[in-house]
Amino acid sequence: MPTVASFDREKSEVQAVLSSGIFNRAPNLEHLLTYVCSKYFEGAAEEIKEYNIAVEALGRPPEFDQKRDSIVRVEAHRLRKRLREYYEGEGAGHAVHIQIPSGQYTPHFVFVAAPPEETEALQIIQELEPVSPSTETALTTNCEELPLSAEEPRKLPEQTFATPPLPKPAPPRHATWWRWVLAAAGLAVLGLLGFVALRERNKPPARIVELVPAPDAHDDIRILCGVENGSYVDAFERTWLSDRFFSGGYVSQTPRVHPILGTRDQRLYQTRREGGFKYDIPLKPGVYELKLYFAETVYGDNNVAGGGETTRMFVVDANGKRLLNNFDVISDAGAAVADIKVFKDISPGPDGKLHLEFQPETNPAFVNAIEILPAVAGKIRPIRIVARDRGFKDSQGRYWDPDRYAQGGQLISRPESTVKDGEPEMYRSERFGNITYTIPVAQPGRYGVNLYFTENWFGPGMPGGGGVGDRAFDILINGVAVKRNFDIFKEAGGTGKASIVTLHDVEANHQGKIVISLPPARNYACINALEIVDETR
Repeated sequence: MPTVASFDREKSEVQAVLSSGIFNRAPNLEHLLTYVCSKYFEGAAEEIKEYNIAVEALGRPPEFDQKRDSIVRVEAHRLRKRLREYYEGEGAGHAVHIQIPSGQYTPHFVFVAAPPEETEALQIIQELEPVSPSTETALTTNCEELPLSAEEPRKLPEQTFATPPLPKPAPPRHATWWRWVLAAAGLAVLGLLGFVALRERNKPPARIVELVPAPDAHDDIRILCGVENGSYVDAFERTWLSDRFFSGGYVSQTPRVHPILGTRDQRLYQTRREGGFKYDIPLKPGVYELKLYFAETVYGDNNVAGGGETTRMFVVDANGKRLLNNFDVISDAGAAVADIKVFKDISPGPDGKLHLEFQPETNPAFVNAIEILPAVAGKIRPIRIVARDRGFKDSQGRYWDPDRYAQGGQLISRPESTVKDGEPEMYRSERFGNITYTIPVAQPGRYGVNLYFTENWFGPGMPGGGGVGDRAFDILINGVAVKRNFDIFKEAGGTGKASIVTLHDVEANHQGKIVISLPPARNYACINALEIVDETR
C-alpha cells in the first residue's frame, strides 16, 4: 500500500523563519517565501513561476511583463541572501534549513545532521586523533544568482574549495599521554556545547506569526482511503489519517501524472478503496456532517478503460439508510473530476459507530476519502471562502477557507486593501478571469449566498484608470442569471468600497452543487470572497 508523509518539520521551519523578525522591514521577502513554500506543500511546485510570483505574491498587475520588470529576480536574490545570513547566524542550529537554489524559485529543505556547535566540537576531537586515510577532499560551489540591475552588476560565480585536515602521523607511543588529556577536554567541550545547543533549540520562539491554519477540531475525522500508514496535511492545513476502520475491498492507485480537475489537492484522489467494502467508524454521540470524495480515473473519456455513463454504478448506505442509489460519478461530475457528496444529520448507531457500506451494481464501488465533521441538526456547516492562498479569520472570529472549488481565473494578492471598513483583509486579494465555483452542499436544503466584491483595478487613481463601465460581468447561480452586466465600481460607489450581492432560498442543482458562474462581458470578472449559509427551516 502507498504511504504519505506530512511536511510537519518543514512547515515548522517556515514558521520559525517568519517569526524570527528577519522580514520585519521586508514584506516582499515574507510574501515571496510564504508563497513558494505554500505552493510546495500543496504539491503545486509546477506553479512556482516568475509570472505567478509577481502577480499572486508581489501584487503586480495581470499585465506584468517579466522581460521588462525584474522584481521577482531581484526579490529572489534578496531572499536567498537573507536566508543565507539567517542560517549563518540565528538559525545555524536548526535541524532544517530552507534554500532557494540559484536560478530556481522552488524551495529546498535541507536536513542538517548536526548543528554547527556540535560539528566544531567534533572537529576538535578529529584533530586530536589521526584522520582516516580514506578522507576525501570536499568541493562546494557557491553559484549565487545576482539580479540584472545597475546597482548590482552581474558577477561570475565564485568557487570555494574546502579541504579537511590532512591525516597526521601517529606520535611515538611514549608521547601519547598528553593527547588523552586533550581528548578528555574535547569531549567535555562537546558535551557542554551539545547541552547548550539542545537548550537553545528547545526555546520557544520570541514571537509567533499566525499563519491562520484551518481550525482542526479534535472530533473531526478525515480518512485518506487506500493509504497504509502515515498522515497527510492538505493545502488547507487539515490532517488526513491513513486508511482504517474498513473491512473488505482492495486498494487501487491513480498515477500522479493523471490530473484531477476541480481540486487544488490532487493527493486526496490518488488512492482509493475499491470493490464491495464497509467502514465501521467510531463516533462520539452527536450530529455530524459527512463528506465522501470521489474521482473517476478508470472509466470515461481520457481514462484507461474508456466507457462513460453507466459503466460504473454503486450504492452507499449509512447505518442501513440509503445515501446514494445507482451512483454514477461520471454522470454526477464527469471523468477525472473531483466530486464531493455532502450529507447532514449523520449520527452513530446504537453501538457508537457509523457503518458505511459500499456495494457495486456495475463494476466495483470505490471511495477516495471520507470526512466527518461535528455539526448541528438540520444544517451543514457554513462555507466561507476568501480568494487567497491562506485562510483568514475575520473580526467575529469566523474562519474563511483559502480559495477552493474554483475553475478558471487566477488569484492575485495586493500589498494592502483599498477597503478600510468592515473586513479590509477580505478584499486584499481576488480571483479574476472567467470564473466558476462548483460548491458541494447537502440535499435537500435552502441556502443563503453572499458574494463579496470590490474594485481594485479600475477607477480614478487606480492602476487601470477609468471607472464606471470598464468592468462588467454576469452573475449566474446554477445557470440562472441573477445579475447582468454587473459593474463593481458602479454598484459600490467607487474604489475602496465593498459591494455585497446577497441571495436567499437558493437550492442545489440535481448533483448537489451550488454553481456560481461569473462570465465576463467587458474585461475580466473578479470576486474577493463568497459565503454559503444553510437557511433550511
